[in-house]
This record gives sequence, C-alpha cells and structure tokens, in this order.
Amino acid sequence: MNWTWNLRARDGAMNGLEFARCTTAGGFTRVLVHAAPAQTSVEVIADDGKVVAREDLDRDGEYSPMTLIVLDGEHITRSEVWPDEDLHGLPVLLAGGEVGVLTAWRHSDDHSWWQWSVEFSNHTGRPADWAPPR
Repeated sequence: MNWTWNLRARDGAMNGLEFARCTTAGGFTRVLVHAAPAQTSVEVIADDGKVVAREDLDRDGEYSPMTLIVLDGEHITRSEVWPDEDLHGLPVLLAGGEVGVLTAWRHSDDHSWWQWSVEFSNHTGRPADWAPPR
C-alpha cells in the first residue's frame, strides 16, 4: 500500500496554496519535507482513497531547511530538524510533488550552511541486487 501526502501552505492566498502532493510506500510513517511552509495542512491518503490522517501543523521554533513529519495512527506531528544519520533513508517530499530519499546530510555547528544528497528512483526501495553506478 502507498500513501499520498498532500501538503498545503495555509498562509497563502484566500484558501492556501498547494505545496506538494507526493506518493510514498505505505511503510513510511516518517517523512522529511524540504522548505516546508510555516503553516501547513497535511493529509495522508491510502491507495483506496481513505483519509488516514489530517492535521494543521505550524512551525514551532526556529526555521530548519528540513521538517520531520511523523504519522502515528490517525495523528500527525511536525518538528524542525537538522538531519543526522538516523534520518538517512527517509523519503524527502519536495515542493511540486517529487520524492527522493535522503542519502547524506551535513551542516555547520551554527547552522549557517548545509549540504545534502537525495537519491531519486522510480521505486520506493532498492532491489536486492542494486549497486551504485561506477
């Protein structure tokens, strides 16, 4: 089963603006969002069209270029994060609807710069025989 993640910026236009509509494998209950709007509505939908969860999530605290969204049953939470290795391998939802997998992240101690890598594929996981290109 796959999840469709609908994210809307609530602080734009009269009724908000669509930020991203992304699909991930249903096994992912945690996703990262790059440059998430400060006021975001998140809706997670199953393959059968059933709404799994829906929440309005506002940034609480300092800005970070990455936001962690966690689906816990019918509830969704948000936290601003500076990814560490524990978050490598999670899907990254990008504005417009693309989804990549975080493969690397590093940043300065004062958060003045960051560098990251995302891998894109037409599958949500790697085949057992996958090897990086040479």
